Amino acid sequence: MAKNIRPEEVERELPVAEEDGFTESQAGGDAAPASAPQSELDKLKAERDGLLDRLARLQAEFENYRKRSQREQADFREYAVADAVRSLLPALDSLDLALKNATAEHSDLLEGIELTRKQLLDALSRLGLKEVPTIGQTFDPQVHQAIEMVDTTEAPDHQVLQELQRGYTLKGRLLRPAMVRVARNPLHN
Repeated sequence: MAKNIRPEEVERELPVAEEDGFTESQAGGDAAPASAPQSELDKLKAERDGLLDRLARLQAEFENYRKRSQREQADFREYAVADAVRSLLPALDSLDLALKNATAEHSDLLEGIELTRKQLLDALSRLGLKEVPTIGQTFDPQVHQAIEMVDTTEAPDHQVLQELQRGYTLKGRLLRPAMVRVARNPLHN
């Protein structure tokens, strides 16, 4: 194993060139120029700096990989949840349709459907599902899909008049746009 040499030790271990009036060249030895140890020291410092730089880059690369991996895992989980929730939306639509078309004759059945819808919506809302507000809102193409423009003077221009299918967001992302009828006020033009 190589001994770590500090610059101070290198200078201390250099032979004195003319001690007692005698030099190594007079003794027949091949003396290296005084700059050789300094040159080797510079080379070692450069190698050390290169290795430290390489280590720092590898550490940064690993940290970036770790963060990217965590982000990809979180995205995958959210995508999986969104896919599962999206597959349950038709069932929620069917419950809404059943409630809309129910008659008073079957009040017990109607109550059971309402409770089932509420339970399903509560479970989905805990996962981050929210309904897109529609009726009375100004049409927003980011969350609404206009199916029809209705000429009317009873509502302001571009106001949502009717919701044909509920829209939903999941954790702030649009899962499904709301299908709506929108007012077109001829007096506004």
